[in-house]
Amino acid sequence: MRPARRLRVGIAAAILIMGAAVLAGCLPDEALVPRAASPTASESATAEPTPSATSTTPVMTLPKDCREILSPAILAELDGVPLNDPAFGESGLLADGTLRCNWGDPAADTTGLITTIEPMRHGEALDMLNALVADEGFSCYTPDDGTRCEKSWPNEQYPVTDGRTLFWRDGLLIDTRYSNLAPSGYTSAIIAAIWR
Repeated sequence: MRPARRLRVGIAAAILIMGAAVLAGCLPDEALVPRAASPTASESATAEPTPSATSTTPVMTLPKDCREILSPAILAELDGVPLNDPAFGESGLLADGTLRCNWGDPAADTTGLITTIEPMRHGEALDMLNALVADEGFSCYTPDDGTRCEKSWPNEQYPVTDGRTLFWRDGLLIDTRYSNLAPSGYTSAIIAAIWR
């Protein structure tokens, strides 16, 4: 093979290798989805696709108040339920930036819900959600550009339903535990308030 032809072949090979490297750099990061999670048919139908590179990213507003993260419809459902009663311990905006919201009457035996919104890194969140799937039977799916895991079960003492719902996105975890108080659309309202 002539030297000029050998040089052209070498340049072409180098261009192909560089092109492949550039394209590989454009691939999206792997989504935060627990390995053992498998959405049901209804969950799959409601899950939103991963946004494309041209989509606009909603602005994330870190919440500072338990009422401002809920829609008027949810607040109407919670009307009359005490918020952040001192009997439940520390709540509201904490010193570390965590927001803890305790909805419930301390005189009630079981009815209430507690939501904690806190920063959490990708790896830590993935490990925690995977453990909930593997060890506790939580179901996870990927709505609203994040990962949502949830489970409900009968209360051991009363004829009511208890449960837990978690949502992670952009380094923020929304973690709600409830007993006999689960307003429809509660977590979705918080998501909409944070990622406007």
